[in-house]
Amino acid sequence: MTAPLGPTRILIADDQDDVRSGFRLILGSQPDMTVAGEAADGLTAVDLARTLRPDLVLADIRMPGPGVPDPMRVLVVTTFDHDDYVRTALRDGACGFLLKRSGPGLLIEGVRAAMAGDMLISPQVTVRLLRNLAPAPTAAPAPAPAASPAPSPLTAREQEIARLVAEGLTNAEIGERLFITAGTAKTHIANVQAKVRARNRVGIAAWSWETGLAGPAPRE
Repeated sequence: MTAPLGPTRILIADDQDDVRSGFRLILGSQPDMTVAGEAADGLTAVDLARTLRPDLVLADIRMPGPGVPDPMRVLVVTTFDHDDYVRTALRDGACGFLLKRSGPGLLIEGVRAAMAGDMLISPQVTVRLLRNLAPAPTAAPAPAPAASPAPSPLTAREQEIARLVAEGLTNAEIGERLFITAGTAKTHIANVQAKVRARNRVGIAAWSWETGLAGPAPRE
């Protein structure tokens, strides 16, 4: 799959009229995106995917994936965030998993990430997946002499940003917490991502847990 030369052509597949309308307004407002078609059911989505050949399909988890001859990017945007749904979507090749309540900013970011060959997962889902991946606490052996921790590559502000990403906050929520704009939060996140060599927010969160920056992964 290669990146499109013009605006990203998107097929929206969702059975709710108001959701499709909202997505159309959000995506259509971006100069590098255009809505190529809409489908209210899975069969129509498959037919349109075959005939329109969009660059990306935006689909609810309940909609079947387009059965087309060549690989196609599918970004799942849904109300349902159960772990089984997330694992199934990612195992079947989805290039992202976003919750509808995540807001327009993350939707746009998810589309661009998918087109760049990256994967974006809603922060709320990321945190829960990390909790499930964290090892259960075991009896600790006798403590060894403490080694000097490696210096963090992040500034104090960037460490704050990384901790909040690990908590599952969106750019807007990070901005509100730190009294900065969402755009400034996004810039900080990009800097953190480069410094810790993370591919996306999931990588930043994982790095934060692994290095102890975010503390031990919380459990339900």
